[in-house]
Amino acid sequence: MKNLSNMLKEAQKLQQRMAELQQRLAEITVEGRAGGGLVTVLMSGKGELKKVKIDKSLLDPNEVEILEDLVVAAVNDAKAKLEAQLAEEMQKMAGGLALPPGLKLPF
Repeated sequence: MKNLSNMLKEAQKLQQRMAELQQRLAEITVEGRAGGGLVTVLMSGKGELKKVKIDKSLLDPNEVEILEDLVVAAVNDAKAKLEAQLAEEMQKMAGGLALPPGLKLPF
């Protein structure tokens, strides 16, 4: 029974840490870049795209596909940075707790 009690206490701590992480996510912003900075996007910690900035040199009607590809690359860059930052935060939050492999929190 003592083991179960300890497990419940750890679960409560984890739940509290998850709530703190959710709060921090609202404050996180990551920047994704592509084309040497010609396309820049800002993404929130919750994965919402907040801003897209495109250098005027890319605004050529004959080069639309290049612009589209750069936007996709910038968004993917921001997403990868966000996932890395979330993984780091989750590692800190878990603080020695053994989480199952492949567990993707908070999403």
